[in-house]
Amino acid sequence: MKLTKLIITNFRGYKNRTEVGFNDITTFVGKNDSGKSTILEALDIFFNDGKGCIKIDNQDINIENKNGNDTDIAIEACFTDLPAEIVIDASNKTSLKNEYLLNDDGTLHIEKIFPNASSKAKVYIIAKHPNNPNCNDLMQLKIADLKKKVKELNIEDKVTDKTVSAAFRAAIWSYYDHEEGLSLANRKIDVSKGETKSIWEQIEKYLPIYSLFQSDRSNSDSDNEVQDPLKHAVKEFLMEKDVQEKLNSIAQDVIRKLEDVSRRTLEKLQEMDASVANTLEPSIPDPNKLKWAEVFKSVSITGDEDIPINKRGSGVRRLILLNFFRVEAERKLREQASGNSTASIIYAIEEPETSQHFQNQLLLVKAFKDLSSIPNVQVILTTHSGNIVKQLDFEDIRLVDNGKVIHIHKQCLPFPSLNEVNFVAFDEATEEYHDELFGYIESNNLKKEYECEYNNQIGTLEYHKLLPNGNQKQETLSLTLYIRHQIHHPENTENVRYTREQLKSSINAMRSFIQAHPMSEG
Repeated sequence: MKLTKLIITNFRGYKNRTEVGFNDITTFVGKNDSGKSTILEALDIFFNDGKGCIKIDNQDINIENKNGNDTDIAIEACFTDLPAEIVIDASNKTSLKNEYLLNDDGTLHIEKIFPNASSKAKVYIIAKHPNNPNCNDLMQLKIADLKKKVKELNIEDKVTDKTVSAAFRAAIWSYYDHEEGLSLANRKIDVSKGETKSIWEQIEKYLPIYSLFQSDRSNSDSDNEVQDPLKHAVKEFLMEKDVQEKLNSIAQDVIRKLEDVSRRTLEKLQEMDASVANTLEPSIPDPNKLKWAEVFKSVSITGDEDIPINKRGSGVRRLILLNFFRVEAERKLREQASGNSTASIIYAIEEPETSQHFQNQLLLVKAFKDLSSIPNVQVILTTHSGNIVKQLDFEDIRLVDNGKVIHIHKQCLPFPSLNEVNFVAFDEATEEYHDELFGYIESNNLKKEYECEYNNQIGTLEYHKLLPNGNQKQETLSLTLYIRHQIHHPENTENVRYTREQLKSSINAMRSFIQAHPMSEG
């Protein structure tokens, strides 16, 4: 499955319903405390049900809504690349489409409601579902009730398999579709009732594995998740088809032996006390629900003194993570080539640039882009790094601004620029953005044309230039050149420092010029 949309309501700073779109790689930028991490943590709560990094609590309710007695947190997610078939049990197969459990656009829409921020969520599938009162409750009916309804409608011959409840529903819906219509409408279907419960149990197996790597997580001995990549790798490996088959084979062998010893034990007990034996029966877990990951819960990467990764410095932790993602990209590419399918996985990484120098940041971005290009893999980032933003495409960037999530579109520069994002969103004028704009004009050989058109608008200033022999030379420069000279020659203190307003004025002039003069993007 592939995540295409997240919808948050009443969760921390997201007071009202807020939609967030996702691509193969999606990067969130914005000021500190603007709500970037909240999105990643909402996903962790959705996918890991409070058993991942984040535990939901009463303080997660939006304060304003809470004061108005609105205490239900809603986290919704939409998915594409859905399984073609849902196997309820060995003889009962169906599909989400046939059960009318998809939206108009063919996506699976799951909503989890956390009443008063309770860790126990109410789960619904929101779908275009039959609303005709004669057939709007089929998902909640048992097969005996479905058989009775089919008999009343005299359509027994339309049921393709009389041992499968999905076949009875299909026949009934087909009947009303031709007779009086299904009255399809958007509905919330409770997955805790009827056959929808069995279907939901199967859907859960297809949901992506969500792995959140946080930038500043506090480490304690009681942590269940400690940013160790091996712990996340275990979850994925256990979902591989060949591993599942081997584990199931082992489980079946053990179950057969348990059933045999249980049966023989009860037979012996029957000989001694039949009244007691008749009250007993073996209780053996479903092999599909065995927690194999618990066997590997102690995996970690440690040093010579057995110091685990979560107790190491942030720079070391980030360096290990960097190379984990590089290895994952190579491994998944090999698996793709060999046709060994794996579970869908979402890597969510906060501020991957933390404690990494420029070259490592570039290696990280390459690893993330390689990973996100592989089927069944998505990457979600938050960043404050212009180096990372410049390596991405516009459609992969989202600006987060206190409860708003905005898709980034091309402004002036042909490449994504964190400086430009900050200027457009927050009116934040920086010297680096000034340099980016001027460099773009200069690289297109339009410097003279810009000065001719905008000198009168932005004005000129007297600049004292330092000569190699120690003398000074006075020049009349446009405000833009005056600022550029000061940025690149901080050793020259003979000139009055430009103001922030002048910097902003020059930036606006260059933006207007670029927008009025389409340039080469090469």
